[in-house]
Amino acid sequence: MNRDQAKELIERYNEGLATAEERLWVENWYLDESLKYQLSDQESNFLHLKDEIWNGTLEKSGQPIKPKVLRLNVWSRIAAAVVLLIGCGLGLYFYNIGPKLKDGNAVVTDIAPGGNNAILTLANGKKIVLNDAAKGEISKQSGISVSKSNDGELIYTVVNGGEDVPTENTHNTISTPKGGQYTIILSDGTKVMLNSASSVTFPTSFKEGDRMVELNGEAYFEVAKHKNKRFRVVSGVQTVEVLGTHFNVNAYADEQTIKTTLLEGAVKVSTLKESALIEPGEQVVLDRGDANSIVKHRVNINKETAWINGIFSFEGDDLKSVMRQVARWYDVNVIYVGPISEEKYFGEISRSSKLSEVFKILELNNVNFDVVGKTVKVSYNQRPSTATSPKSIK
Repeated sequence: MNRDQAKELIERYNEGLATAEERLWVENWYLDESLKYQLSDQESNFLHLKDEIWNGTLEKSGQPIKPKVLRLNVWSRIAAAVVLLIGCGLGLYFYNIGPKLKDGNAVVTDIAPGGNNAILTLANGKKIVLNDAAKGEISKQSGISVSKSNDGELIYTVVNGGEDVPTENTHNTISTPKGGQYTIILSDGTKVMLNSASSVTFPTSFKEGDRMVELNGEAYFEVAKHKNKRFRVVSGVQTVEVLGTHFNVNAYADEQTIKTTLLEGAVKVSTLKESALIEPGEQVVLDRGDANSIVKHRVNINKETAWINGIFSFEGDDLKSVMRQVARWYDVNVIYVGPISEEKYFGEISRSSKLSEVFKILELNNVNFDVVGKTVKVSYNQRPSTATSPKSIK
């Protein structure tokens, strides 16, 4: 690859026009090249070094040095910068992205990311595996039609003007396994995006009074507005009340806290003794060990809802927090061997990456991963190293 070709590739990458394969080449080049740099533990020094490399790259490629106005964040730009440095002098390295996980000396099958996978449990106990179900109507329940759209969404629709809907509500449950996610359109028009290892139980149709659903795990809600008809989400000891809004609830049983993040509208979060109103951009955190202690603060909503857009996003997350997310999405069990790294992770990883690609990024923080079947053994390399110990990942 000559200089002009490298320059063209970087332009496509920074404009978001590169193919998935080209993006992977660029980003894998950075992962390899980053091992040559010894960075300070100070985040400011790390960012300064990335800026220096980026500006040097622009100068070498014949492009004017510009302020930080490119669409990608600094970490993405530095990935592009490194590959351009290589492209200008040596040509682009085509990184082999085949299976990298080892079982002894043998290469084992890599683990693919999760996808649309869920089970619908009807009021009569019948279970329907949704990823196997054909598109179109899959069930009819007393005036409610349940259908699967071309996009794979599950849609509840009141038919016959609702005349056949029973006076007593029947409930359905959508549950996703590890490595699964699913979107449901409830009969009132509310959209629910369910993350992996989660479930939501809801009425097939909403009667007079409040609309109420029960959540285990994590879901993003776009609540349809109905005047004087509140929408409530019950998750453990917490209840979220809204009229019409967009919000995310993270209530996994293996997390110490329950987090409710508001994107649009207004939300009231309540326990048995306390309640809090939150505005867009705010989050309420409830400690499971102290159900009466509600903490409210502002957050990066893009980080809190990144999973909706197919991204793992980290801002000072420790290794165990990162691995809980990885375990849910790739359906693996995690075992820790020896002391655990205290490094904090910042940045993003695509949820469409294979597991070996995710581990290649995480290993930059001197963490080792051994995979046998569905079990991942995690250990920390405490030996002195000249490799990069980044505070950011991409």
